[in-house]
Amino acid sequence: MTETGDYEIIWNETLSQIRSELEEQEFLTWFNLEFQEADDGGFTISVPSLFYLDQVKRRYQAYIEGKIEELIGKRVALNLVIKPKTGEIPGNPGPPPEPSPPSKTPETPARSQEKPSRERHSQLRNDYTFETYVVGDNNSFAANAAQAIARNPGTAYNPFLIYGGAGLGKTHLMQAVGNYIHATTDYKVIYISAETFTNEFIASIQDTERAKAAFKNKYRFADILLIDDIHFLQKKDGTQEELFYTFNALYDANKQMVFTCDRPLSDLKDFNDRLRSRVGRGLNVDLQPPNYETRCAILKKKTEASGIIIPDDVIALVSKNISTNVRDLESALNTLTAYAKLVKKSITVEVAQQLLKDPFADRRQSNLSIDIIQRVVAEKFHLSPNDLKGKKRTQSIVYPRQLAMFIIREITEYTTTEIGQAFGGRDHTTVMHACQKIEDRINSDPSMDSIIQSLIRSIKDYSAKV
Repeated sequence: MTETGDYEIIWNETLSQIRSELEEQEFLTWFNLEFQEADDGGFTISVPSLFYLDQVKRRYQAYIEGKIEELIGKRVALNLVIKPKTGEIPGNPGPPPEPSPPSKTPETPARSQEKPSRERHSQLRNDYTFETYVVGDNNSFAANAAQAIARNPGTAYNPFLIYGGAGLGKTHLMQAVGNYIHATTDYKVIYISAETFTNEFIASIQDTERAKAAFKNKYRFADILLIDDIHFLQKKDGTQEELFYTFNALYDANKQMVFTCDRPLSDLKDFNDRLRSRVGRGLNVDLQPPNYETRCAILKKKTEASGIIIPDDVIALVSKNISTNVRDLESALNTLTAYAKLVKKSITVEVAQQLLKDPFADRRQSNLSIDIIQRVVAEKFHLSPNDLKGKKRTQSIVYPRQLAMFIIREITEYTTTEIGQAFGGRDHTTVMHACQKIEDRINSDPSMDSIIQSLIRSIKDYSAKV
């Protein structure tokens, strides 16, 4: 084939096949791609922004090239470029274009041409900004998406859901979006926790019709709505119903919504399917625990802000021993800085080891507890602990593995992230899914509770002997 039209037909067929293989939401989110030109050596395809280019290249380039090869029988290169503006030469990315803001309506305020002088937002923390948010491999996707949303709210990635375990920076990132928009536009930004939203809704339905209308108008005429911890809404049918109608009003008006949750939407129990579908239609990103390098960077950034000098070897010590989340890192750092300020002594490795002996010891003890639980559960089902940590997914292994995860969650202070790490580096969402599976079995099988209690007694007996 030599005609451009023939290559474009191949490209369209490639997209058609990919669409049939992916979830519809995934395809709509990431395959906003346009054919530019092609020859026997490859295809030049445009994407709407630099953010898209990075994500498509990392996630889908090899997959797309493989699909084209299946159609034409030979390997070709996929050249991704930023969508050219009128008059630009295809293949020359140029600067990434900014999406146009939504059309101005009576409900949509105009973007300020100059940065307005505004007081801080009463609902947002001053220190929760993009400048203070440390980006690493665990959160770069979420951070890039959040910045793209803050620059052009309501135009892409709407709604935006950030999910992950406790202390990983979900609220920080959400409020960074709010702070940026509040500082650079005249949009009405509302930040609220799901619990407070629920309490306000309950109060409104117990009040006058005027109070009910005031509650609805407060949220349905917001320009930016940020709701924290939507997992709190489980089993609260009335509040979910109200949020559903609020969501529709804002979405139809191109108003940006950002939510946080401690787990994927699919793991929420007693959650309205219509609301789940609405929130899930946008961009959902997962925050993972920071790796060692990111933990070091977080501590260094926070020590700079505190004005207290913490040596690099102390930062390395803390980063090595506390790997759970940012909140635990901050707690350890606060202990060290408080000591330096009150006692007026330098922080050394020896001082840090003494001050943080309890957090470090708790971590080691927790690891021992997990080891014992894995051992006892494995023996009960005639397996080895390595079977529970391994990758096999046969029913004879999956059920004991889920049971062990559930028991650890019940009788220890381990987070789902730590549990996942102890089971072969599994994701925290896998742990939450396992716990939910066991809870479902408890509800349907009365004998499950006695099995679990028997195992817990065996674990405690074993632990007393070691």
